[in-house]
Amino acid sequence: MKIATFNVNNVNKRLPNLLAWLKSSKPDVVCLQELKAAQSEFPEGALGKAGYAAEWVGQKTWNGVAILARKSEIVVTRRSLPGDANDNQSRYIEAAIGGVLIACVYAPNGNPQPGPKFDYKLAWLKRLNAHAGKLLKSGAPAVIAGDFNVVPTPNDIYPTKSWDKDALVQPEGRAAFAKLLKQGWADALRECHPDEPMYTFWSYWRNRFERDAGLRIDHLLLSPALRPHLQKAGVYRAVRGKPDPSDHAPAWITLK
Repeated sequence: MKIATFNVNNVNKRLPNLLAWLKSSKPDVVCLQELKAAQSEFPEGALGKAGYAAEWVGQKTWNGVAILARKSEIVVTRRSLPGDANDNQSRYIEAAIGGVLIACVYAPNGNPQPGPKFDYKLAWLKRLNAHAGKLLKSGAPAVIAGDFNVVPTPNDIYPTKSWDKDALVQPEGRAAFAKLLKQGWADALRECHPDEPMYTFWSYWRNRFERDAGLRIDHLLLSPALRPHLQKAGVYRAVRGKPDPSDHAPAWITLK
């Protein structure tokens, strides 16, 4: 099973790029983030013609998450992250596909920090940790994939001080990510590539993609039941170099 995560940064605007990538890479399951589309505006028909079933939680202008599956049924188990009944931002969807529980996450960016947006991010990550712990206790083979908006370590960002005040690199977010790993989740990209940068995001500004001035903020975490089945992992970096691209590239894993 090949599972990928891709912050598509507007699913309708980037649809040609998305469809081309799906055709060439043929992932079995895809987690999409930042749809920037209301529920009724999601391109279900075009993706269906490409061979993918879809379940999604849209949101006008911002946010939005989706799970795609090729040749498999999607059984949705959650459409929101538990822990705050008043949170109406579309940032989480969870489903069973082919015997694996897939959680698609789009964590808050948190900028500017300090401030209410950063406070919301930390509260959201705390809720994610709590729910992730329950998933582990269930014993289900599970993957948490998506845009965590956290650069886990200094090795996950190009050499620079220009991001030092950004919410993506703050110690509180890094601590929340580290807590997930301490629970027992495995960082699949780092399992396969312990030392390489493996960037997944390059800002549109200052030729950062061309200079490979990237960050790793898109992650695939595996439960202990799946960790032994991990075969390969990587980043489809070339997708970021296409015309009118997302500022992210898809990250992927294969499970035996």
